[in-house]
Amino acid sequence: MRILVVEDDRDLNRQLSDALVDAGYVVDQAYDGEEGHFLGDTEPYDAVVLDIGLPEMDGISVLERWRSGGRLMPVLILTARDRWSDKVAGIDAGADDYVAKPYHLEEVLARIRALIRRAAGHASSELRCGPVLLDTKASKASVDGQPLKLTSHEYRLLSYLMHHMGEVVSRTELVEHMYDQDFDRDSNTIEVFVGRLRKKIGGDYIETVRGLGYRMQEPGNGGGAAEKG
Repeated sequence: MRILVVEDDRDLNRQLSDALVDAGYVVDQAYDGEEGHFLGDTEPYDAVVLDIGLPEMDGISVLERWRSGGRLMPVLILTARDRWSDKVAGIDAGADDYVAKPYHLEEVLARIRALIRRAAGHASSELRCGPVLLDTKASKASVDGQPLKLTSHEYRLLSYLMHHMGEVVSRTELVEHMYDQDFDRDSNTIEVFVGRLRKKIGGDYIETVRGLGYRMQEPGNGGGAAEKG
């Protein structure tokens, strides 16, 4: 899952970004409204953390431009605790949730998890595909109750596929959501991670849909032309 953090206070930006990375997310950072708007307008994000008081372009204007341009990613706005008007303006502009400063990092992480779950149509913090369980709160996965030892890339891959269970996800989409903007992206590496993940979880839960990408679902749940490898 890939997150954009738009916050002009560099210490706060770093603290929040570090916490998100530790939780298993890929994070891009922006420090003013113009840069934030550009990234959110041109890159695919699973969620955005957006400060209201930004230089160059304020957060409300950034959000309004995203929504008017058809950008639908979930947005969590950061507001000053005593500025209820900012909260109202943010929600009216298209924000999905808000957190007041000063905030606890755990609250921000919990709200981000909830936004991503709801955007993908899930209500619980635990996602399941047969015996495969993904605990998004703990950033852990298991099979039949046995913990899986996953690298950060394998966890991101499994998380994205399980958030989009039953959907065909292209290699390009996986690359865009597993790596930050500065990473030297190569869709061929996705095949390597898929192969490793298949060996670790067992079964035929990750299908290769010929010419399209990958789909995670329980075997026998339908689908088109698919293969194991």
